[in-house]
Amino acid sequence: MSMFDKLESVVSRYDSLTQKLADPTIYDNQKEFKDVSSERAGLEEVVKVYKEYRQLKETLDQAKEILNDEKDEELREMAKEEISQGDISLPLIEERLKVLLLPKDPLDDKNVMIEIRAGAGGDEASIFVADVYRMYQNFFKNVGFKSEMVSISKSDEGVKEVIFSVMGDKVYSKLKYESGVHRVQRVPKTESQGRVHTSTITVAVMPEADDVEFELNMNDVRVDVYRAGGCGGQSVNTTDSAVRVTHVPTNTVVAIQDEKSQHKNKEKALRILRNRIYDKMVQEQQAKAAAERRGQIGRGDRSERIRTYNYPQGRFTDHRIGLTLYSLDKIMEGDLAAILDTLIANHQAELLQGDEK
Repeated sequence: MSMFDKLESVVSRYDSLTQKLADPTIYDNQKEFKDVSSERAGLEEVVKVYKEYRQLKETLDQAKEILNDEKDEELREMAKEEISQGDISLPLIEERLKVLLLPKDPLDDKNVMIEIRAGAGGDEASIFVADVYRMYQNFFKNVGFKSEMVSISKSDEGVKEVIFSVMGDKVYSKLKYESGVHRVQRVPKTESQGRVHTSTITVAVMPEADDVEFELNMNDVRVDVYRAGGCGGQSVNTTDSAVRVTHVPTNTVVAIQDEKSQHKNKEKALRILRNRIYDKMVQEQQAKAAAERRGQIGRGDRSERIRTYNYPQGRFTDHRIGLTLYSLDKIMEGDLAAILDTLIANHQAELLQGDEK
């Protein structure tokens, strides 16, 4: 099937969905209404751009006819101008249509849960966890995403682990390439000789699972309660408020002691566990897809080193696409949009290249 056959099929489907939404009885079935509305919204941009393409193509064909048949020199000059502009614009719209027709990641519209953990480097790694968490929070403010803290484990100097959820428009599509090992090179505050140290942290971006898509079987989960340790006040340390949940089939463990309430800690722990299990399923599916087609940009391997933040040189490097920028100060303040857009564009280019082979 040619690209234009696919586009005509999309328009036909879009018109069919529009007709369904015009039928008042669809509101009696909220699930069907939601599904139809969602599918139609997903096709809307393709249809809009294709209509723009068809209109421009028609104008261009008319201009060529005028140039061939018209004797009036003024009309011929106007036709030449339209042809000149059309010859530039039409290929650009065709390329955009090719991208819009690429297979959509069904997870792209989802909200996410992000886990950032200190790796190698001791206190310096914990400090960098806090720095990267702040970087993301600034980025979320810039793009209108909302963030909610789920759990945090602090160290003397920084943060050992932080888990938070992110809500907004197509969050997973923007953040899914952030998973992996982030390496920082800088002089730690505790370094008296001024030597540059290398530390690492890990970032995991997990799509939030809907109840309909994935239900955690509580028969597979063991729940243990125990007395919380560390600072936190008398009520935290003298009651069995801490909760550890274990998914027995996969031996996935989550322990939470942030809240004074055992119930709230259990609720948080189960939410994290549910998303980790769902994320594991997603990664396995993506690994199978990666074996069949290119364009994964290292998403599946959480142990892969994806970034280096070099403070002495003010250098930021994304190793997967060979991107190097010397604006680390702005990036650490949340200026990530251009980087994420480049990763997405690179992914789309690889998919297009795969389709051409």
